Amino acid sequence: MSLNSTPRGMRSAIAIIGRTNVGKSSLLNAITDMEVSIVSETSGTTTDAVAKPYELVPVGPVVFYDTAGLDDVTELGQKRIKATDKVLFKSNLALLVCGEQGLGEFEKNIMQKLSDLKIPFVVVFNKSDIYMPNEEDISYCANNKIIHIKTNVSDKASINGLKELIIKQIPQDDMTLLSGMVKANDLIVMVAPIDAEAPKGRLILPQVQAIRDILDKNAVAIVTQVEQLRQTIASLNRLPDWVITDSQVVKQVKELIPADIKLTTFSILFARLKGDLKTMQKGAEVLDSLQDGAKVLIAEACAHHMAGDDIAKVKLPNAIKKYTQKQIEFTYCNGSDFPENLEEFDLVIHCGACMLNRAEMLNRLNECVRRNVPVSNFGVILSKISAVKTSEIP
Repeated sequence: MSLNSTPRGMRSAIAIIGRTNVGKSSLLNAITDMEVSIVSETSGTTTDAVAKPYELVPVGPVVFYDTAGLDDVTELGQKRIKATDKVLFKSNLALLVCGEQGLGEFEKNIMQKLSDLKIPFVVVFNKSDIYMPNEEDISYCANNKIIHIKTNVSDKASINGLKELIIKQIPQDDMTLLSGMVKANDLIVMVAPIDAEAPKGRLILPQVQAIRDILDKNAVAIVTQVEQLRQTIASLNRLPDWVITDSQVVKQVKELIPADIKLTTFSILFARLKGDLKTMQKGAEVLDSLQDGAKVLIAEACAHHMAGDDIAKVKLPNAIKKYTQKQIEFTYCNGSDFPENLEEFDLVIHCGACMLNRAEMLNRLNECVRRNVPVSNFGVILSKISAVKTSEIP
């Protein structure tokens, strides 16, 4: 898999933020050693966030986001700030760049915001060849245990020092889709329905990632469809250690496999990998208390052409209405659009989030929890509706 083809959900995201004209774009160009962002002395040169994939050894594929200045008070500037907030929502690390003003109340408010969002950050005193940080700012960082560094984009040593800091500060997570579940020589059968929603000529990302994880663990992966599942298992010389299925057919699969085979769904695995499975399981219980007029938000991490039997727009709403026997009002969002008015909803149901990184998904969950809005995901909801108890995952 090439750097540019690495899915966004598998990259660590690093946001470069700060006031206008503190050298954020120049810093990105220096870090990546290429002209990624336009550099100008004119304030507000960067409008929408500029994303640059980069191989940061030994972390691996990351994406840097060069963002608009957070001190733009114009009407357009406020829209740019909202765009930057979306970037922060998915960031694993932030570089707070300071210029001539140093660490003012503005920067301290940003640091508080980052702390509230639980985003680790590094304070970068940029343009140190022109504006040396004052001792008060250095002392403030030291006294509050804030990681900081002085940089000069013309000085490769300072840029390399910043890269080393990024490597140390960016959260490291060795968890994979099947962590703790699969060991060498295990046999895993995956059920991948090929229906109107299946992309032509390829598997969907969760299925591909599961196959790769199984191979990395020196185990054996077998992929089949529901119609061939019974025959597939009968042809094996031993029972599979796990069956992993698309959540849309979990009830059918449960009925087709021996009771002692462990069963789970791709969506539940992603709920564990990207978020908090227990929170989502708790959220699914709210289905039993929904009343007429309840508002349910269905959130997807990607945008795609809707097929006739679309899971988010058709199958899931129909299944919920049939299960609850209530008149439910459904609202939909996709991509990076996650509503600010979460309090309006009685339940949020999220997709498996294969296109989001863990930081963005956790931020979405935390916002729901913080506002006392129950949240679950597609696979957990469908398992409950189907009355299928999947196997406990380590």
